[in-house]
Amino acid sequence: MSRKRLLALSALAAAGAAAWAFRDVPAALGARARGERLARMNASPQFRDGVFHNAEDDGTGMVPSLSLVMEDRRVNRAGSSKPGTPVPLAAPIAEPGDGLHVTWYGHASALADLSGTRILLDPVWSERCSPSQKVGPRRLHPVPVGLSDLPFVDAVLISHDHYDHLDMDTVKAIARDRSAPFLVPLGIGAHLERWGVPASRIIELDWDESVTVGAARLTLTAARHFSGRGLARNRTLWGSWVIEAHGRKVFYTGDSGYFDGYRAIGEEHGPFDATLVQIGAYSPAWPHIHMTPEEAAQAHLDLRGGLLVPVHWCTFDLAFHAWGEPVDRLWREAKERGISLTVPLPGQTIDVDAAPEPDGWWQASAAPVPD
Repeated sequence: MSRKRLLALSALAAAGAAAWAFRDVPAALGARARGERLARMNASPQFRDGVFHNAEDDGTGMVPSLSLVMEDRRVNRAGSSKPGTPVPLAAPIAEPGDGLHVTWYGHASALADLSGTRILLDPVWSERCSPSQKVGPRRLHPVPVGLSDLPFVDAVLISHDHYDHLDMDTVKAIARDRSAPFLVPLGIGAHLERWGVPASRIIELDWDESVTVGAARLTLTAARHFSGRGLARNRTLWGSWVIEAHGRKVFYTGDSGYFDGYRAIGEEHGPFDATLVQIGAYSPAWPHIHMTPEEAAQAHLDLRGGLLVPVHWCTFDLAFHAWGEPVDRLWREAKERGISLTVPLPGQTIDVDAAPEPDGWWQASAAPVPD
């Protein structure tokens, strides 16, 4: 066989292998809203000129300045953005009984159990948060429990359509094996339908719209963020969630930059027994879309929160800051401001009325900062 023919066959084989490896990418990108779904989006006060906007419209969602990204990398390169030793895991309590319990599975995936009414938040069980399971940010610790081992859930809430919050394979598994409805911001239903979720199990909401599922009243509230699973931005809405059942209240921020809306949400829906607040993946290169730990503490206070449960850290490397920095900074800020804080291990179930104080467990896993 000639060298030229051999090279051609090798290239063809490589192309075929790449096509096979990335065969799920088109489906993972989701789908665009059409018909009645698009008509409803057009009626939203947040939807203008074909895209959704933040209440504080400041260009959020634009590509960060390259110079700021490089400066952030330079400043933070001393610390490792990955743990130096394996992250300890806890075994969740499947059915903790009466009261209010929160189980954190890592990153932003959590379960709020309000006396047996169980609400699953942004479930992501895949190895990578990416359109492909071959490339992209990989888990820094295993999932603490199998998806099939979760207890019965009454509803699944999605905050927005980024890959670290909306995972195609996880959605498919829940749709196949469970009966819970999916509650999502406007436009995201198109993704779910493409992945096989029946339309009858999809409830799409605009900001400040509520729905009752069993004993739970669930309200989509504002956030300061953006959306998109490909090159197009902001064709689906993003948001935060108010969860109410059996006289208890939980707030989940989703992803958000700090904004005045938290004060308004706290006045209208608070006080909250617990807040699940995003604390990681912040950067001066994108200050409007992810809160710093100090801003997360302020958001908790604005919301009139009781117990602060930090999320959106530990599991995926999505920014340049050191792996344990978000929770170190939050712990310090909580002490200074008198905030009730707990920091669960991935998988740990927290009794909100008897939550353990932070013990610094993550510091043993944090990689040492080089000299």
